[in-house]
Amino acid sequence: MSAGFKPKHQRLVLVILALVAILAAGALAAWALKNQASYFYIPSEIVAHPPAADRAVRLGGMVKAGSLKTAPDGVTMHFLVDDGKGQVPVTFAGIAPDLFKEGSGVVAEGHMVAGTFVADNLLAKHDENYVPRELKDMSEHQAKQTVEQTK
Repeated sequence: MSAGFKPKHQRLVLVILALVAILAAGALAAWALKNQASYFYIPSEIVAHPPAADRAVRLGGMVKAGSLKTAPDGVTMHFLVDDGKGQVPVTFAGIAPDLFKEGSGVVAEGHMVAGTFVADNLLAKHDENYVPRELKDMSEHQAKQTVEQTK
């Protein structure tokens, strides 16, 4: 700093420079992350206001009973995600999670293409009473023993 500044003014200039640097860093971070953000929608929101085709979004709801169809290739699935007010057709090519089934909750990550949600990833949701398959047929005492043995 110049010798002509008083210490009081030097501190003021340093504080202003620090604030400008912090604001610039925040703006740069927000600009860099704007295309990485993934917005969460429910089916009725997508029906009312579809997102842009190039925007990555998450679609959450229930897999409508009777809507799950597997394509002849054995890998591609077509199903409807429903929230009680609207439904969205979804296409997914890949291996679905074990908990994925009709009537269960799902969060699909992907984008919209011509009125259909093309999912890149599926996340199956379970209820609060979830019990792993390995422990399902055991008594509560046996399950606790098995859990203790695996620690």
